[in-house]
Amino acid sequence: MAVPVKQKEASQDRPFASRLGLSARKYGAALGPPVFAVILAIIAGSIVILITWSDKTVDPFTNVIHAYSALFTGSYGSLSSISDTMVIVSPLIFASISVAIAFRGGLFNIGAAGQLAVGAMAADIVGLTFTSWPSWILIPTMLLASILAGAIWGGIAGFLKAWRGAHEVVTTIMLNWIAFYATDYLINSAPFAAPNGTTQTVALPPNATLPPIAGVYNQIFANGQPVLNTFAYKIDISIFFALAALVVYWFIISRTTFGYEIRVIGQNPKAAKYAGIPTKRNTFLVMAIAGGFAGLAGSTNLMGQQGYNLTATAFSILPTGFDAIAVALLGQTTAIGILLASLLIGGLRSGSTDMQAIAHVDANLVFIIEALVLFFIAAQFFPVLRRIMPVWLRPRFRPTLQAATIDSSVVGLPENDNGDALSEVKISDLEKED
Repeated sequence: MAVPVKQKEASQDRPFASRLGLSARKYGAALGPPVFAVILAIIAGSIVILITWSDKTVDPFTNVIHAYSALFTGSYGSLSSISDTMVIVSPLIFASISVAIAFRGGLFNIGAAGQLAVGAMAADIVGLTFTSWPSWILIPTMLLASILAGAIWGGIAGFLKAWRGAHEVVTTIMLNWIAFYATDYLINSAPFAAPNGTTQTVALPPNATLPPIAGVYNQIFANGQPVLNTFAYKIDISIFFALAALVVYWFIISRTTFGYEIRVIGQNPKAAKYAGIPTKRNTFLVMAIAGGFAGLAGSTNLMGQQGYNLTATAFSILPTGFDAIAVALLGQTTAIGILLASLLIGGLRSGSTDMQAIAHVDANLVFIIEALVLFFIAAQFFPVLRRIMPVWLRPRFRPTLQAATIDSSVVGLPENDNGDALSEVKISDLEKED
């Protein structure tokens, strides 16, 4: 006999306090591990400062506060410092999306650095070849070229993973070094190499560059308003492209069939294959899309920053592709998480110079903090801490289960000798009837 069960209560029908509690538990479960990892990394960095500080006559805790305040001031203390931080954040967002979308598909994309390199090189080749084109044609063409080059480079690893079973970690690492050496060769070769034997390319023409935000502001509000110095405020309009890319990433993952399929593949490949999801095709596509986002990181950084050229051996030491791994993990592969984590990691990179100059703390401390954040995220210390905490102090992130109510007037419950329905039915009795 079919038993009609009371329908689940819609979220909008619940009391406000209940909905607020569910939202708090949901966001607490999402934010808890990364915030805890950052706090642990900052504490460990403080211990490093205390151990290595040479002047023992000064209060050690004052030194720690002074170092971190200088780090924050150098990152977000002024409009100029915010601009410098955004210069790092903009390509980092693109590269982090590249790593995150691969994570969603169960893949570990270590090749964002190489995909970034080929994307920047492709945009540079187009910009230096078609110098006579107007900017409204040339700039979109350069961006599309970088997306295509990065997608091809990422698609190679996806193809080898899907149809040959080659592990993407190994192939992407090897493809990184192929990209580094290939771009170094092109940078030092005619017709792209600059004259006088310098190991860099010719600068892009003005019609192939992205305008700085300060320049756009001066053109719009120049009459009667103070003019901003484009050398002091270096951030260009690529930051808006990066924010738009976050929206595109969110839409792909959360609102498309393809996004649902790659999430299923990432969580359980066997179940995805059993359900008829084309795992091989989607593995190739997700790596190609990841490469396209990383290619944008290279082209926008080339087209938006002063110099507007590429330097040999620079890609092999550029940290953006590898910082993206920490950002994707810290941001829990979500769009808003990637944005917040990019602001944190970009701020650490940008503020390290002021920390060293003002607080006299070595700038390598930010590398230690970043590595510790990645370590604590991977080590999953937060669930362990919750288990050892007292019950009264333990955060309850799991929603309380609600028992389904059954209408006794509809269900034929067994009766006793008096003809009354029994108030309790043992599970064992139902099993015996089955």
